Amino acid sequence: MEQERNNIVLIGMPSAGKSTLGIVLAKILNYQFVDADLVIQNQCDKTLQKLIDACGPEGFIQVENEILRDIEAENSIIATGGSAVYSDEAMKHLAEIGRVVYLQISYEELVSRLHDLQERGVVLKGGIGMSLRELYDERKPLYEQYAEITVNIDDLSITAASRKVADALR
Repeated sequence: MEQERNNIVLIGMPSAGKSTLGIVLAKILNYQFVDADLVIQNQCDKTLQKLIDACGPEGFIQVENEILRDIEAENSIIATGGSAVYSDEAMKHLAEIGRVVYLQISYEELVSRLHDLQERGVVLKGGIGMSLRELYDERKPLYEQYAEITVNIDDLSITAASRKVADALR
């Protein structure tokens, strides 16, 4: 059975506001809200950082892929982890069940928002020595590749950013 594409899938850099903005957007659009990171933590019974420490970046990406490709939702905002775009299979599934929206922030905005790379459970494919700039440059083309809609949210409050995304979806 063909599933309707009635979900909104948020992708973007760590700290772009996918989870926070997703909750506000769900209220604006009267949708459910699914935080993919929490789904992963619940299914694995570990925090993201503990999971990354236990499995390594590649192992985590594999776990994330398996969980994301099986997500079933209706009329939901799905906030993905920043590393979801490393999983082609998961992203294809998410694009089949919803419209993929890239919450775009500049590198400068990322630097000002993200202070605790180690504590946040951020997947660094290049290892812990990977710089924020390398992370940004590696992921940006992936977000652009999978995005159906791109919304730049630099310098916007969560509410303003949520309204901008809601407008872009209309």
